[in-house]
Amino acid sequence: MAASGGVASGGPRLRVRRLGPAAAAADRRSCRGGGGWCPGEPATPSSRPREAPGPHWGMDEGKMDENEWGYHGEGNKSLVVAHAQRCVVLRFLKFPPNRKKTSEEIFQHLQNIVDFGKNVMKEFLGENYVHCGEVVQLPLEFVKQLCLKIQCERPESRCDKDLDTLSGYALCLPNLARLQTYRFTEHRPILCVEIKPKCGFIPFSSDVTHEMKHKVCRYCMHQHLKVATGKWKQISKYCPLDLYSGNKQRMYFALKSLLQEAQNNLKIFKNGELIYGCKDARSPVADWSELARHLKPFFFPSNGLASGPHCTRAVIRELVRVITRVLLSGSDKGRAGALRLGPGLRGPLVCEASPFSRSLRCQGKNTPERSGLPKGCLLYKTLQVQMLDLLDIEGLYPLYRRVERYLEEFPEERKTLQIDGPYDEAFYQRLLDLSTEDDGTVAFALTKVQQYRVAMTAKDCSIMIALSPCLQDASSDQRPIVPSSRSRFAFSVSVLDLDLKPYESIPHQYKLDGKIVNYYSKTVHAKDAAVMSTRFKDSEDCTLVLHKV
Repeated sequence: MAASGGVASGGPRLRVRRLGPAAAAADRRSCRGGGGWCPGEPATPSSRPREAPGPHWGMDEGKMDENEWGYHGEGNKSLVVAHAQRCVVLRFLKFPPNRKKTSEEIFQHLQNIVDFGKNVMKEFLGENYVHCGEVVQLPLEFVKQLCLKIQCERPESRCDKDLDTLSGYALCLPNLARLQTYRFTEHRPILCVEIKPKCGFIPFSSDVTHEMKHKVCRYCMHQHLKVATGKWKQISKYCPLDLYSGNKQRMYFALKSLLQEAQNNLKIFKNGELIYGCKDARSPVADWSELARHLKPFFFPSNGLASGPHCTRAVIRELVRVITRVLLSGSDKGRAGALRLGPGLRGPLVCEASPFSRSLRCQGKNTPERSGLPKGCLLYKTLQVQMLDLLDIEGLYPLYRRVERYLEEFPEERKTLQIDGPYDEAFYQRLLDLSTEDDGTVAFALTKVQQYRVAMTAKDCSIMIALSPCLQDASSDQRPIVPSSRSRFAFSVSVLDLDLKPYESIPHQYKLDGKIVNYYSKTVHAKDAAVMSTRFKDSEDCTLVLHKV
């Protein structure tokens, strides 16, 4: 279905999609029921995109105005713009300049994202945490003008890829920087913390050949390679195992470390605007005193704190405490319990490279064991999905090659194997097979490959925590509440970046894994061993001479 738009006063007009009587009635019901359509609610058959956002989004009927949308952020594969008044965003795909895809391919790509979120990740993580959105079709003129409008706001490092301006397709989603029970922007202030926690366990697979991988987590090893290649200026003290430990002391250290060196693992938004975190890989991290100035009205509304370092530390401490409480809360029921990943599959509970663990060892103290995450909280569910990586990339790669050889012989079977979708209930059910006994079949190999792709998705997702100060009369507020020392917050927790990792990326992951481990072993670990050896030699050369008195 083609999208087009002619320029009219105030913005491009929408082409009206012709519908049969039944479909037209369904569309009218979807717009009227419950005060208007909200992203994630079923409105049209999944095989057909909606027309561009309509009047229930606060725009004149049949018009789209690029000036009502602003740049929100982007990753490697997509760019997001947010509406100024409504709690919605549009997500566009990005491609290198020389790579073109047909409109049908782009639509199917976006629809697969929706289906995977709805049929897989929502089942694992829970109804309240996952917002799938809907594919919409936009006027091409609107998309082109929007692209021109936001170009100057994009980080230079992200401009190697262009926004898709040819298909007219985009994903419409709720703005997760806002509280997720309201469709319209609220007047009370909203604080949102975005955390990308990364992989929360150390590989437990017997297929691992590098002993270092059984001691040090992937994130801590990768930090050294990223600094060596100029990706970041210094190594972060953050270790995902500390955050996933459930131990409040370790979680506090992890979150404080993220605030000290945010990289692209932590961002803070105030009323939808980024106030803390890296806009660009080369940009400096924001100053804590400036962050405290933004946060002070949220955590100390009476303004009783004096300015200066003491005030900054107190505000940051309150922020970390509130985030910790939110991360440990939750009772939304998904089907992650069906995975039944028991204690025997958890591997070591502590990463040897964690500065928290090292500091305790230097003090002669034992590292606190994992206190255990509540099973209803999002961190627990995310960790369960991550541990679908049962074999590690070292054990998975030979199985990937088995599938590849089969597809080389029978290329027409790619669709039957659901490599590129559809991501339906049958796809989800196959993920629940946790057996690791290889029977030599393609079916076994394919199941492990698909589990690995889902696990990698969970390892790279982001958690959005939206906080808003409670009104004096909060009795009618049905949202969960978290206390701080001087105030209370209504909050919502959501997950984003839940696109299924590409099948074709597995060889890259295999090579990258070897590169990370080899660099860490040859540089950091070797350096530590040399230091220990020097200390041992020094102790050998020391001679105690006793003089007769």
